[in-house]
Amino acid sequence: MAASSSTSPPQGLIRQLARRPSVVIALVFFVTIVGACFALPVLGVTDVGGMSVRNRLSPPGVNGYMLGADAFGRDLMGRLLLAGQVSLGIGLGVSILSSILGVAIGLLAGFYKRLDTPLSRLIDALMAFPDILLALSLVAIFGGTMINVILALSIVYTPRIARIVRASTLVIRELPYVEAARALGTRTPSIMWTHVLRNIASPILVQATFIFAYAMLAEAGLSFLGVGIDPQTPTWGIMVNEGRQYIDNAFFLILFPGFVIALAVLSLQIVGDGLRDALDPRLAKET
Repeated sequence: MAASSSTSPPQGLIRQLARRPSVVIALVFFVTIVGACFALPVLGVTDVGGMSVRNRLSPPGVNGYMLGADAFGRDLMGRLLLAGQVSLGIGLGVSILSSILGVAIGLLAGFYKRLDTPLSRLIDALMAFPDILLALSLVAIFGGTMINVILALSIVYTPRIARIVRASTLVIRELPYVEAARALGTRTPSIMWTHVLRNIASPILVQATFIFAYAMLAEAGLSFLGVGIDPQTPTWGIMVNEGRQYIDNAFFLILFPGFVIALAVLSLQIVGDGLRDALDPRLAKET
């Protein structure tokens, strides 16, 4: 029985997700975007930075440019995929770092009553600011490098994870099996890892998926406003910012990066909703 129960949750999760066509389609779209961004040579895109003033602002399908050329005559498809590597990397980095910080803060606040009040007030203070304004302020303080943008956005989204972990920890720490573990002399770090963290892994995974999408959207917003990473490093937001001055005669410079941003974020949101529904026992029974 123990062996079957340990293998059944992943299989059950896969079956729950497979029953939702929208989740499967969204996951396929997102995997396709990721695969394309990290397969530039396979797609025949080798000269990403090559310029051709004669071919500048070439429309899609003209002069050998599948998606057109930008104002410097650079292949828009190559830059779009290269920018995707940076944007996806920032989103993944923010998702991982904010999850780690949020879990640590939430566990400390939920288990140690002396730390609960100051940490909770810190979380409330951070969440009182609009995400984009707080991100703008932090990037202005830290500087516009890729690492600093990841750090700034991680600070912005850490409270989302911390609040979920804290609330769940406050409930789990009063359950009988946690009290029994304390009575047996189990150390608090071991209780946190064995009895608490493993039981709240599902909501953390779901929230991390949403943060991945939020971070990509926030990075695009910062880059569009000109306060993101160095403009010499292409991101989807920077491409939209660069193309807006040519919107009258080369609208495709905004169309393609904007479409990819929307598709990637929407796909992640749908996958996150599917994970939430599949991992929540009440919603799983209803569906």
